[in-house]
Amino acid sequence: MSADPTCIFCKIVAGAIPCFKLHEDDETIAFMDINPGNDGHALAIPKAHHPDLFSLPPPLAAAVARTAQRVAIAVQKALKPDGINLVQANGKGAEQSVFHFHLHVLPRRVGDQLKLNWGHRAGDMARIKANFEKIKAAM
Repeated sequence: MSADPTCIFCKIVAGAIPCFKLHEDDETIAFMDINPGNDGHALAIPKAHHPDLFSLPPPLAAAVARTAQRVAIAVQKALKPDGINLVQANGKGAEQSVFHFHLHVLPRRVGDQLKLNWGHRAGDMARIKANFEKIKAAM
């Protein structure tokens, strides 16, 4: 399993930094975020170091998603939030702060004022179609 000795999440996986561990299996770990957006905010990560989604093997992405789902179900049962966001950022432009792939399980309350949503506005269909064609070609 790959690890980065400077990565805080790798240190948590190794047990060098304590955490409030919610779940652990062979491939993943989930723990409470110590800088929570809201009460119950947790993280699901692969144990192996992968900086972002682009370096994460698909089977490991699936394992992290299963762990996040398990945590989200428990958060919903225990805290009964109005909703839950699953949030994942890649790169500085997306405000990724720890460069070890992680999926936030973020409980939400109506009116919590947590800035995450960008609002709804009608898109330019020609521009959407042009971007669709570029993306589809890259697949």
